[in-house]
Amino acid sequence: MSNADEMKKAAAEAALEYVEDGMIVGVGTGSTANHFIDLLAGMKNRIEGAVASSEASAQRLRGHGIQVMDLNSTGTLPLYVDGADEATEHLHLTKGGGGALTREKIVAAASETFVCIADESKRVDVLGAFPLPVEVIPMARSYVAREILKLGGQPELRQGFTTDNGNIILDVHNLRISNPVEMETTLNQIAGMVTVGIFARRPADVLLLAGPDGVRTLR
Repeated sequence: MSNADEMKKAAAEAALEYVEDGMIVGVGTGSTANHFIDLLAGMKNRIEGAVASSEASAQRLRGHGIQVMDLNSTGTLPLYVDGADEATEHLHLTKGGGGALTREKIVAAASETFVCIADESKRVDVLGAFPLPVEVIPMARSYVAREILKLGGQPELRQGFTTDNGNIILDVHNLRISNPVEMETTLNQIAGMVTVGIFARRPADVLLLAGPDGVRTLR
């Protein structure tokens, strides 16, 4: 395991403390979330099941014999655990590098506690160095791109990628997101926009940041 991988695993391990007996756990997508899924397998008999934020995570959960449940039938979840591409000390996040941002945002919104797990390299003062992913209805691609240009961003189509919802992703470069709540709201208003990869209106409740000296907890 690389150093970064070790840190991701350490953050994932720290998140296990938030899992309680009988819970249905919301689970994110990506390399750090995968560590959490693999660790969750060790206590699968103690939980009722999981809700996955992507087909990939659902497959991984089932592979471990963890029951994957439908969010429509579970109601509000007590816990959601997921990674991030960028995180500030205000627990505002950029997500969607793996393209699962819409389902991630839905599960996060439907959860009482959102625990974000990341290695220290993901912590930033201002969001925006990592290109911001936005999920867009295909017919709105050029319209949304023109609107984003007006806001100062440089949108680029993620080539050869279709989301689990059948949509496209634009990765927005050069957007300095100094007011994440405001930017999220503004982008949300664009017709044809499905989901914005800024998680600020509903930020993480807990951020577990793993570094060489262990895991720091930000609330």
